[in-house]
Amino acid sequence: MALEDIRNELMKKREALQGRGVEAYPASTERTSTVAALQERFEELSQSQETVITAGRVMAKREHGGSTFCDLRDGSGTIQTYFKKDILDDQYDLFLETVDIGDFLQVSGALFSTHKGESTIEVNAWRMLAKSLLPLPEKWHGLQDVEERFRKRHLDLLMNDEVRGRFEARSKIIKAVREFHEQHGFLEVETPMLHPIPGGALAKPFVTHHHALDIDLYLRVAPELYLKRLLVGGYERVFEIGKSFRNEGIDAAHNPEFTEFECYAAYWDEEQMMEFVENLFYALVQEIKGGDTLNFSGHEVAFKKPFARITFNDLLTRYAMISDYGSESRESLGAKARSLVLEVESHQGKGAIADEIYKKICRPYLVRPTFVINHPLEISPLAKKREDAPREVRRFQLIVAGMEVANAFSELNDPLDQRARFEAQERERSGGDEEAHRIDEDYIEAMEYGMPPAAGLGIGIDRLVMLLTDTKNIREVVLFPTLRPR
Repeated sequence: MALEDIRNELMKKREALQGRGVEAYPASTERTSTVAALQERFEELSQSQETVITAGRVMAKREHGGSTFCDLRDGSGTIQTYFKKDILDDQYDLFLETVDIGDFLQVSGALFSTHKGESTIEVNAWRMLAKSLLPLPEKWHGLQDVEERFRKRHLDLLMNDEVRGRFEARSKIIKAVREFHEQHGFLEVETPMLHPIPGGALAKPFVTHHHALDIDLYLRVAPELYLKRLLVGGYERVFEIGKSFRNEGIDAAHNPEFTEFECYAAYWDEEQMMEFVENLFYALVQEIKGGDTLNFSGHEVAFKKPFARITFNDLLTRYAMISDYGSESRESLGAKARSLVLEVESHQGKGAIADEIYKKICRPYLVRPTFVINHPLEISPLAKKREDAPREVRRFQLIVAGMEVANAFSELNDPLDQRARFEAQERERSGGDEEAHRIDEDYIEAMEYGMPPAAGLGIGIDRLVMLLTDTKNIREVVLFPTLRPR
């Protein structure tokens, strides 16, 4: 039967309810127990024969002559319900005439156990709570169009226990990250999502216009510069969990709108932050997986401390045959990138080309938790230089099974050096690099009042959830991912 024909039949059932004076969408319910609570107290309630009232969605319906069994599901679980003509009389006929899989019902009755041992409510009264006008999919797992699951996440969650469990795990992971930082003296804060100047990351922003002020504003690409203003203001440890937005491509690890965690600790450097990150990830794996090992993307990954370390330059040497990054010119590095079948854009500088080689060629080799350290200055405009190698910065990224899951560094707090870095980035931008950082005069002024030495950390929550739930595509861990219109 065509979908529109099914909808017309369901509409007739709604009209039948209304014709009997029954409200198809009442505002209130009388539920006294969740399904989980009934299951938990089953022995006690079934012996007392106390009348219980619960509510949920009909997920299955099985008719047997003058009786019908229905599976009723709420947010806590599923219970069988037993509708019998002898008990319900005319209400049983109305039930058969108007109730379908997908409807929300309130039922009351006593609990009993069937001969198969299944907990069941013998219904003595029922009430429609919401009449469905479209049918639930019968074989959701068999859908060929995977994107349809993302477009209709409400049905995906309803029909797929694994998906629902993944998002429950996401909530648990965010809670664990929050609690770990609160236990270590960090204060949770909120900073703006509309920025007059996009900053805090090398990324192309989304732009909008505020009519009352007649100014362009940008959806934030990172909360970094505002969080570091709080260090200037006297807070020593702060963190934020919230949305960031980057007007870039979509792939298995990138969604234009994503959830980002960032924290900053005054008087720490990148070494202290690395130790903190080791402890954080060890604690998260223990909390979510119950041990120090997880499976991700076909790899068994052990989070044994200390994590491995390798320099950015050593990675290029080992896996891309670039023996001396410092001696390479932009042109020679571009030629090597092309020989590795990588595209080189005309606006990309030497650092950006090296970063592309690192991401596409080198990073996939890093399976066990590994800190990549000592990144080029050109791609790290907000990080402190290494004293012994000023063309490199005091930065690290944590890579697990080829995926970046954390980025951190000792924060640049010299306002004159910061201005020079921003100016260099502006030159990159003038050359066509839309991801280059812009000069933020307000941030530089804040730094001139004095910012303490500090270390900062950024973690993409979506990728963290991917890692801890062994999920290959970011759209599987974002409830409503960005999709191309039909």
